[in-house]
Amino acid sequence: MTDTATIADRYIAVWNELDQGRRRQLLTQIWTEDGSYRDPLMAGKGHDQIDTLIAAVHAQFPGFRFSLLGQPDGYGDQIRFSWALGPAGADGIVKGTDFATLEGGRLKAVTGFLDQVPDAVPAS
Repeated sequence: MTDTATIADRYIAVWNELDQGRRRQLLTQIWTEDGSYRDPLMAGKGHDQIDTLIAAVHAQFPGFRFSLLGQPDGYGDQIRFSWALGPAGADGIVKGTDFATLEGGRLKAVTGFLDQVPDAVPAS
């Protein structure tokens, strides 16, 4: 799994998966066991913590979906891609760019930047 588009697609699929068992299966396929995620609002390390972060996003934004914006790119063991989060079928109200380090074709560390955040977001 070295193609940046494939990695980004699988990453988005993990964030969109509502079924916790299936999400955990996808997460273990794309992320190293000690992988990490960090953005300005949350951070986690390892499959359990990352899964908990994803579940919290689903709880705060029910019915919202992630989608890729533009084309992912990268070189060596680094990739970057932009995304949007919003109601299914609508333009995203939250947008960001993630930078990831790979290890063995899997995500080792993801750092997220929030490019667009509305003044008010749905409360959990």
